[in-house]
Amino acid sequence: MTSAQVEKDPAHTAGDAPDGGEGYQRGLGARQIQMIAIGGAIGTGLFLGAGKAISKAGPSLILAYALAGLVIFFIMRALGELLMYRPVSGSFSEYAREFIGPFAGFVTGWTYWLFWVVTGITEVTAAATYMTYWFDLPQWISALVFTVILYTANLISVKLFGEIEFWFSMVKVTAILGMILICAGVLTLGFSDAGDTASVTHLWTQGGFFPHGVGGTLGTLQIVMFAFLAVELVGVTAGESKDPETTLPKAINTVPWRIAVFYVGALIMILSVVPWSEFQAGVSPFVAAFEKMGLGVGAAIVNFVVLTAALSSCNSGMYSTGRMLRDLALNGQGPKLFTRLTRSGTPLVGTTFSAALMLVGVWINYQWPGEAFEYVVSFATISGMWAWIMILVSHLRYRARTARGELPESSFKAPGAPWASLFALFFLGCVIVMMAADPDARISLYCAPLWALLLLGSYLALRAGNPEGAAFAKRR
Repeated sequence: MTSAQVEKDPAHTAGDAPDGGEGYQRGLGARQIQMIAIGGAIGTGLFLGAGKAISKAGPSLILAYALAGLVIFFIMRALGELLMYRPVSGSFSEYAREFIGPFAGFVTGWTYWLFWVVTGITEVTAAATYMTYWFDLPQWISALVFTVILYTANLISVKLFGEIEFWFSMVKVTAILGMILICAGVLTLGFSDAGDTASVTHLWTQGGFFPHGVGGTLGTLQIVMFAFLAVELVGVTAGESKDPETTLPKAINTVPWRIAVFYVGALIMILSVVPWSEFQAGVSPFVAAFEKMGLGVGAAIVNFVVLTAALSSCNSGMYSTGRMLRDLALNGQGPKLFTRLTRSGTPLVGTTFSAALMLVGVWINYQWPGEAFEYVVSFATISGMWAWIMILVSHLRYRARTARGELPESSFKAPGAPWASLFALFFLGCVIVMMAADPDARISLYCAPLWALLLLGSYLALRAGNPEGAAFAKRR
């Protein structure tokens, strides 16, 4: 059964809010959607992970972020076109089910759910670690408190989730804009300890713009793409946006300037103040810049920001996992109990189940922080990219059907389609190939076949026990 059919089936909407899409409440306003979209593109990958990428590519990392940002824009515009065709909470899982097949929807939904569960485990663990900077607390206490708070907030209402995410994103945005302004002041006014040496010429005089050659730049693309994981989260909010036809296109159209300011702009400023050769893996470029300028509070500021980024990711995980499980259940591809909503229109059982797994994962991480757990964490990256691939393939299939007159055209057409989507698919394919060639990133691919076999076995069992759940039902 499809979610479109479920909306007409009172047996599946008991307790649902009457004003929401698929039983959800449309409680997310334009202000919250915009900040969710912005926050989804800014995470610990920028605040912490960029140090390793800078050491490998030098100033040419700016170009890598710009190119990857263009691809992300193509992906988001493809998603936007699909969202305006049919804005549903299941988002890319629903589109994969409709345009590729029931198995594709099954794989996409469960894979995206796993991505956020694993991400939630790692992020709440990281948040507990960041708390030790200020407080001498056992990490399990902080992890438990954070999980319970975010879980409770997500069950109260979608509006509260949106409000929390709004302020989390505000902290990240303010931190980056503040760093850009400080660096601009150092470059133009010459204040701080870095005033005498800061210069935009650092971008090309420290071994050139490509100090390690073009190969060094290409080798960072997987790191760069990982930094953008979760940008697609705005698509999951479609069923709960107050005015999706207006707010979602606006949020998606901000992708270019978000990337231009928060990634390209921030890197240009930081690398102008601090020569790229002074960065190293494991050290935040923001901390390095603060230290170069003689600002001792830099480490505390960055620690607070990455704590916020980790909690933001955890909050998003709580939100998206419950929705994905409910979408799967509504389509007969998951346990029916996941369809249950609270009176405020939030997925009770799905969110509870996911939060419980996050807590178990945190405990496992504390008890056995070995290679097995690292394999699972690394798999989160490739599973996140799977969602992007499904968005692009679904978009190509949708365009083909609209060209044949089988479906109505979307009000928010992706520019350059279908060639832009084909280019984005080719780019993602190249990133996966480079991951396979990189010993540090290859680990992400090892778990994929095992997960695929598990899903295939589960799907075959589903088809045997519930043929309707494994069969595509036409919506139109």
